Amino acid sequence: MSLRRLEDAANPWVSWQYVHDNADSILAALREHVTLTAEAVVLAAVVAIPLAVVAYWFRPLSGPILALSGVLYTIPSLALFAFLAPLSTDTGLVLSALVMYALLLIVRNALTGLRQVPAEVRDAAQGMGYGRFARLLRIELPLALPGILTGLRLATVSTVALTTVGVLIGHGGLGQLILGGFRNNFYRAPILTGTVLAVALALVLDLLLAGAGRLVTPWARRGRR
Repeated sequence: MSLRRLEDAANPWVSWQYVHDNADSILAALREHVTLTAEAVVLAAVVAIPLAVVAYWFRPLSGPILALSGVLYTIPSLALFAFLAPLSTDTGLVLSALVMYALLLIVRNALTGLRQVPAEVRDAAQGMGYGRFARLLRIELPLALPGILTGLRLATVSTVALTTVGVLIGHGGLGQLILGGFRNNFYRAPILTGTVLAVALALVLDLLLAGAGRLVTPWARRGRR
């Protein structure tokens, strides 16, 4: 048997023994990854949707709002987490960074959805006596839901990937498995386990949001037939 084959046998990519022996730590990393992702996307949505509404109502502000969120999105994630690493290992810093990256995706898609509301629908609502806030809550936001959900899906998948980099600050969910494998003489099993679980998590969350979108926007399905 060649030396390469001996190394592969001693350090396999797929090791069910590793998964069995480390099930608790793997599940803990997965739970942290899901928690960080959910909290970051929810917080980003709470900030981004009002910003999209402001940009929709006041057109001159749309440029600065998109530009600011775009600048935050262009900061390299590895550089940002490396900069934050000496400051603290608190999850608040990880969440702050993840929220920054999710903002642009949600703001841009929510604003696009609002702008796609037909003008005749807005005019009809105004003619029925709807004020600005009533029209927003009852007409415009519901019709903009497909765009908003698209932004949430993109932000969720992006956040799942970026959360792994948070391991540099001590809270990276599945990134802890990946980095631990690299630090432990390139131990392949945790690297592949963390990678596969991160990809699977992104796919599952995307499918769940897509399904939720189909449930809450039945008119969009009818419109595509």
